[in-house]
Amino acid sequence: MKTTIYALSTPPGRSGVAVIRLSGDRVGLVLDKLTRGQRPPPRLASVRRLSNEAGEIFDESLVLYFQKPASFTGEDVAELQVHGGPAVIEAALDTLDSLGCLVAEPGEFTRRAFENGRLDLTEAEGLADLIDAETEAQRRQALSQMSGALKELYEGWRSTLINVLASIEGEIDFPDEEDVPDALSHRAHLPLTELIASMGEHLDDDRRGERIRTGFSVALIGAPNAGKSSLLNCLARRDAAIVTDIPGTTRDIVEVRLVMAGFPVVISDTAGLREAVDAVEAEGVRRALDRAVEADLRIGVADARSEEELLDLQQRLKDGDLLVLNKMDLVDKTARDDEAYGLSAKSGDGVSELEARIEEIVVDRLSARELPAISRTRHRKSVKEAVDALIRARLKLAQAPELAGEDVRLAVRATEALTGRVDVEDILDRVFSQFCIGK
Repeated sequence: MKTTIYALSTPPGRSGVAVIRLSGDRVGLVLDKLTRGQRPPPRLASVRRLSNEAGEIFDESLVLYFQKPASFTGEDVAELQVHGGPAVIEAALDTLDSLGCLVAEPGEFTRRAFENGRLDLTEAEGLADLIDAETEAQRRQALSQMSGALKELYEGWRSTLINVLASIEGEIDFPDEEDVPDALSHRAHLPLTELIASMGEHLDDDRRGERIRTGFSVALIGAPNAGKSSLLNCLARRDAAIVTDIPGTTRDIVEVRLVMAGFPVVISDTAGLREAVDAVEAEGVRRALDRAVEADLRIGVADARSEEELLDLQQRLKDGDLLVLNKMDLVDKTARDDEAYGLSAKSGDGVSELEARIEEIVVDRLSARELPAISRTRHRKSVKEAVDALIRARLKLAQAPELAGEDVRLAVRATEALTGRVDVEDILDRVFSQFCIGK
């Protein structure tokens, strides 16, 4: 019999209502103790007076009881919606502790739901992402994953792979049987090709799902005093970075998280690119160059009065990056570069046009495609393993079907790791440890 666990599912502190969740085989008995034998009917919210082991009433609460298996965890589950005063919460938790319940670990409720078949690993990860969602795009992606979009895709692949494996093994195990056609494994060639194409399309998404989870990365690069920090403050609409007339003020990377068109965006102000005058600045320049390489979008910021800065940035930027000529209030505006965004970070003139263009790029790169997006590195790794195995299997199909069958088995195992069908304890521990207490 598994232990009965409990947790405060709402943030600690003073509030109107606090929710305490329980799950396990002894939930019904615990409710009988708390309510003096007035356990509420299943799935019917009921007001009950709650008592401790000494028989003292400590609160009047709304109680819900869900019998297994029709509950979130697949076990008996209860929710106590007590008044949110610290003393009431403490009394409730102390009583549960005295009744033999144990405090839940982070993610333990969801892990039990996974272990009892109430959801698979991708749905559990979607639930975690939904709890952490800060933007509309993150909410939509997490809800889609929690509702089984990735599960449906991966289970479809697995089903096809099992059929392919049956075709290959039919030739290996029954080569002389009349009802097993010659070169039966060759029938696997077309579905293998289609699977490789489908998985390849899933991988070739420019890491859209992962960017939605973690944020679209934008790096501001340029020479010292070009106005990168001032531009960051304009985009953030607050003083996020220190701005002075002293070249080299920014030594480390300053990040600001924004929401643009419903998507998470991380804008980084970096150290000025020049020949460093000391070891600290040299490290800042190194980090700036590394961030520029890693970023999804680079915005080169040059002083509009400096032809040298403009030429340097044109060599550093890639196709699709943006070029900004700052301090346009100090030059003849008619002389501006048509391919650059002319603005004044000091006055804010022209910043809205740049901001609109950044939003267009973010929407274009992160908008939903036909296939659900890969949202985690582990997904990408497993799909890549499956594709590599299937490519090997297709090459071996005609000459060595038994070896091709082994590669297909490896692909099946990789897809099963995605949904948690195989025993991947280290992955499970890592996934569920990221949940908040009480979920």
